[in-house]
Amino acid sequence: MLEARFFDSINDVDPAQWDALFGDGHPFTRHAFLHALEASGSVSAQTGWQPSHLVLFDAGRALAAMPLYVKAHSWGEFVFDWAWAEAYERHGLSYYPKLVTAVPFSPVEGPRLGLGANEPSGALLEALLEAIRDRVAELGASGWHLLFPERSLTDRLGAQDTAGELLQRRDVQFQWFNHGYRCFEAFLASLRSARRKNIRRERRRIAEQGIVLERRTGEQISAAEWADFYACYRETYHRRSGHAGYLTRDFFQRLLSSAREQLLLVVARRGERIVGSALFLFDRHNLYGRYWGALEEVSCLHFEACFYQGIEFCIERGLRRFDPGTQGEHKLIRGFEPVTTHSCHWIADPEFRRAIGSYLQLERRGRERYRQRAAEFLPYRQG
Repeated sequence: MLEARFFDSINDVDPAQWDALFGDGHPFTRHAFLHALEASGSVSAQTGWQPSHLVLFDAGRALAAMPLYVKAHSWGEFVFDWAWAEAYERHGLSYYPKLVTAVPFSPVEGPRLGLGANEPSGALLEALLEAIRDRVAELGASGWHLLFPERSLTDRLGAQDTAGELLQRRDVQFQWFNHGYRCFEAFLASLRSARRKNIRRERRRIAEQGIVLERRTGEQISAAEWADFYACYRETYHRRSGHAGYLTRDFFQRLLSSAREQLLLVVARRGERIVGSALFLFDRHNLYGRYWGALEEVSCLHFEACFYQGIEFCIERGLRRFDPGTQGEHKLIRGFEPVTTHSCHWIADPEFRRAIGSYLQLERRGRERYRQRAAEFLPYRQG
């Protein structure tokens, strides 16, 4: 008999059990990463992210786990449902709270259901969905949203959902793929002449401004450089959004302590002064660009620190894929390909479920047309 338990803090879940279930080294679903979000105060009921992590047990043995949050808003998700919330409000209903399976503030595709060596049987998936539906009813929530899962999970859930109640959504991100390049110049050689020249021009512009960039991993990352990175991150958020950012200084300190071996820090200096910095996470096959900031405006620095340094790192390490973060059509002409991302949505109210489902059918066709059109702007040579 499968038993579903909900945990108000990741700290209440045994780290070894959790990591054994997710166990592929994906940095964002590691127990330590989720714990850093909570322990630092970046994720809490006060910030609108109340943890309610789901673990399925069989005779006391953990079979499956899923990060889960009770949300009081839609910030920090990057799958935009504000229009749905407004529709609820127009009808005198509340869209919040809602349940969300995601990694807070991280629009990164990855495992959202940890199974370890267990098979995703129909009984297990049905127990999972039943537990979520019961939790939605218990909280009076509007529904459940599964954000940025791997395609394999959406396919399995879709096959399990014989009633057609689980709505599928699509979007587009831009990612770089390593086609066996020996070096950055080999990557440039795969591009059309005009785009190749543009990238070289942007990189020269950095040197002309007296900027030198360095990459740090693991024990190479110094405490001073880490502090400078946070200053860059905070300053950029202040300048653009009027606040210090979703993530606290304590979160980043905990991240350095718990995941140093999966961190890449890019530091941009003019002389002895750091003027910008970018932070990436990586696993065995992928690089993820996540956080960036600058203390002053420097022409082309964002492209160099957030794109070209990441591409060079992937080539050096033999990483297959580079996800630089959501949105940004300017990535296309720099070699980042449009790819489809996925989400699933279970809406409790049948009438709203039908209305949103009809909308998503139209949206999916539109997003696919957009992906195909975007691919026409890629800079790669033909043949």
